[in-house]
Amino acid sequence: MLFMDNKILNRLLTLKEFFYNHKRLPSYQEMLSLWELSSKNAVSKVVHKLIELGYLTQDAVRQISPAEMFFSLNLYGQVPAGFPVPTPDESADLLSLESYLVEHPTRTFLLKVSGDSLKDLGIMPGDLVIVERASEAKNGQVVLAYVDEEWTLKILIKEGRDVHLMPANKKYSAIIPQNSLTIHGIVTGVVRKYIQ
Repeated sequence: MLFMDNKILNRLLTLKEFFYNHKRLPSYQEMLSLWELSSKNAVSKVVHKLIELGYLTQDAVRQISPAEMFFSLNLYGQVPAGFPVPTPDESADLLSLESYLVEHPTRTFLLKVSGDSLKDLGIMPGDLVIVERASEAKNGQVVLAYVDEEWTLKILIKEGRDVHLMPANKKYSAIIPQNSLTIHGIVTGVVRKYIQ
């Protein structure tokens, strides 16, 4: 990645704030005011720098849109959940949560979890699960299944020819398909928001 000075960084952060508030990028006229610049030529220079840095992209008709880097967050390293350690290094890499969590975007979707049958796996009511479409799954994977005309998230267990869906909560019993079982996807990740 190319070096970014503080002025460009601040303008990028202002642009991101606008995008998250309005669900769109500002017009060049709005950027004039947003960045407190005096000409559209100055706006154009900033936009081209952000394109060069990989935060924006431009199509054939010169329409700008956010690039994947636009949604990146700073990754400062690791922090232990055990004993305290000295302050982490302040240098940061950039990480896009989407590229980290989603390997195949065209086959992936989100579902909101209701119920606590997978709580011992750390999948709680209200969590978002990331599901990759698939019609087959490996033994032990958490799957989105349509079983006997009902949808469920459970752990797929195969024992010879027998297949059943296991919860991860002792309050619930295994589901043994009586008539039909279709796998529609595999859970590849979980997202939980702590502050609403």
